[in-house]
Amino acid sequence: MNAKPEKPDAPDAQKGERIAKVMARAGLCSRREAERWITAGRVVVDGKVLATPAVTVSRDSVIQVDGETLPTAGPTRLWRYHKPVGLVTSHGDPQGRPTVFSRLPETMGRVISIGRLDLNSEGLLLLTNDGQLARRLELPETGWTRRYRVRVHGQPDIRKLAALNKGVTVSGVHYAPVKAVLDKQARANAWLTVSLEEGRNREIRKIMEHLGLEVNRLIRLAYGPFQLGNLDRGQIDEIKGKVLKEQLGTGPAKKVAGK
Repeated sequence: MNAKPEKPDAPDAQKGERIAKVMARAGLCSRREAERWITAGRVVVDGKVLATPAVTVSRDSVIQVDGETLPTAGPTRLWRYHKPVGLVTSHGDPQGRPTVFSRLPETMGRVISIGRLDLNSEGLLLLTNDGQLARRLELPETGWTRRYRVRVHGQPDIRKLAALNKGVTVSGVHYAPVKAVLDKQARANAWLTVSLEEGRNREIRKIMEHLGLEVNRLIRLAYGPFQLGNLDRGQIDEIKGKVLKEQLGTGPAKKVAGK
């Protein structure tokens, strides 16, 4: 059953909004990134360099980031992207590896990802120009299931896979229930369909390793209601109109049925 969409965060003309939230909505970065940028002294409000993100701004505030005026937030946009193996999901990499964002058309403007896929993972990656939307859709409370096609080296134990439905603790970290189904055993490798809602860093790889299995291919097929479908590697498709409105509603964190 669909939950009622959350009401959008409406700015209060008198109270204003936290600076990090305003930056995220403008699509410049996520709220957490904004907070880091602020403490690094990169943000100026009305001529004053901020030292803390605990600052409220109004519509009349003049906000600058790295010397550039904060862009006005435009309409929320969302894209499906088929991420190939070998790209880092970040705007810059200290090791100089190619990133997802360096491969996108300049006409898209600045976008951020909703969740991540590591260097050796592939498949569906959602991109948006709205940092606040990205933050909401990453939260487990949203109720959106991430579904993956996973190839592992080894022979999975059906009983151990079924036990993941109750959650599992790996190296002191507890992971929420995971649904893992064996689709095919082919000699030394097996294909699984894995579904989860948390999506922690390298979660599937760590859980499979805990079961004595090595992941040698990981493809994200779906993120909530959005499917990889027949997108070719590197292809981008914007989600528009009726679909965007139905799935996000007026409150981006709308919970979707059919998990």
